[in-house]
Amino acid sequence: MIYPKKLESIIEFYKKLPGIGEKSAERLALATLELSDDQIKDFSNSLVDAKEKLRPCSICGHLTDQEICDICKDENRDKNLICVIEDSKSVFTFEKVGNFQGTYHVLNGLISPTEGIGYEDINLSSLINRVEKLDHPELILALKPSIEGETTTLFIKKIFEGKEVVISRLAYGIPMGADIDYIDVITLKTALDDRKQISE
Repeated sequence: MIYPKKLESIIEFYKKLPGIGEKSAERLALATLELSDDQIKDFSNSLVDAKEKLRPCSICGHLTDQEICDICKDENRDKNLICVIEDSKSVFTFEKVGNFQGTYHVLNGLISPTEGIGYEDINLSSLINRVEKLDHPELILALKPSIEGETTTLFIKKIFEGKEVVISRLAYGIPMGADIDYIDVITLKTALDDRKQISE
């Protein structure tokens, strides 16, 4: 063991974050220890507060500290246009683009038979309930171009087959296997503007 136990504990927690390896975790841990006592307390309180108060929006599943998120509350949003995405990270990415005026639906996962994740394990039932209450809705499927994303896309298409629901997907300018939240803003904007209809 090369680290003091207390430091090693902090490093191990940072390593649990996506994309953080040993060296990055070490730098973050040491930088954290350089914060003032007040900053450490504020940091700690922010983490606890966020963990306790952030929850899925009761309508779309996006992270919020209220019952209904600000996007779903926004009366200027087109409620008949729903962008279906895997997780809340993708909502933040789309909102940075700034040109989407519809709403979102966060699935919180993708169908993956190999990992034992079925349609009942993701946030699909509330999407069906939302769509049933709308007039001529359009679903934009903005899912990861992967086997899991394609499986989920085909399942959603099948659910709404024969109903008055337009289903489109992002253009294939997004590289295969890429995560939505790592795609640059220009590529994402082009893909959104050039989405293709796959059913109606």
